Amino acid sequence: MTADDRQPGLRTATLDEIAGRALPGAETVTAVIQQTVKRERVADYEQWLKKVVPIASRFPGHRGVNVIHPAAGSLQYTITIRFDSLAHAQDWFASGARRQLVEEVAPFLDADEKVETRSGLEFWFHPPAGQPPAKRYKQFLLTLSVIYPLTMLVPAALHRLLAPVPVLSSYGVEHLIASAAIVALMVYVIMPRYTRLMARWLYR
Repeated sequence: MTADDRQPGLRTATLDEIAGRALPGAETVTAVIQQTVKRERVADYEQWLKKVVPIASRFPGHRGVNVIHPAAGSLQYTITIRFDSLAHAQDWFASGARRQLVEEVAPFLDADEKVETRSGLEFWFHPPAGQPPAKRYKQFLLTLSVIYPLTMLVPAALHRLLAPVPVLSSYGVEHLIASAAIVALMVYVIMPRYTRLMARWLYR
C-alpha cells in the first residue's frame, strides 16, 4: 500500500460509515495485451517478458500479471495485467517505463500489439480468439451458479467465526466482511477456473 492509499479518517469513522463505503478492489480492471512475435525472435521476446513482469508489479494498484503462451502453431502471446482501478491502469499505460518497454519489444513483433481494458467480471467472459462472445443468458447462469452458493455459505460461516467478537459481529461490519470475501473469491479464485472449465458450453 502506498502513502496515497492510506485514509487516516477511517480510524475515527463509525461502523455505519465504513459499512456504507464501496468495497475495496471490487472494480478490478484487467488490461489484455496481445502480441504476435517473429518466429526467429521468440527467445529475445521471452527474455523481454522476464523484464516486464517485475516492472509492472511496482506500479500502484497492481494486482498481478499472467502470460498466456501461444497455442501450437501460433506465435501470439497474451499478457493480462490487473489493477485495482482504471486510474491506476492508465498510470501504467501512460508511463515512460511502459513506453520504453514497448520500444524495446517492437523489433521482436510481427505486428502492432493489441490492447483492451476490461473491468469487473467482464474479463472472464471474453471469448478465446475466433470464438463468438458468450450469450448473455449463459453469463447470467454461470455467475448465478457461483453467487448463489457463496451467498448461502460465506455469510453463515463468517457469522459463526465472528460471533465471539462483538465489534466484528455487528450487522454492518459482518456484512462488509462477507461481501468482500465473496468478491475476492469470485474474482481471484473461482471465476478464472470456472469459466475455463465451462468454456465449451459457454462459447457454444
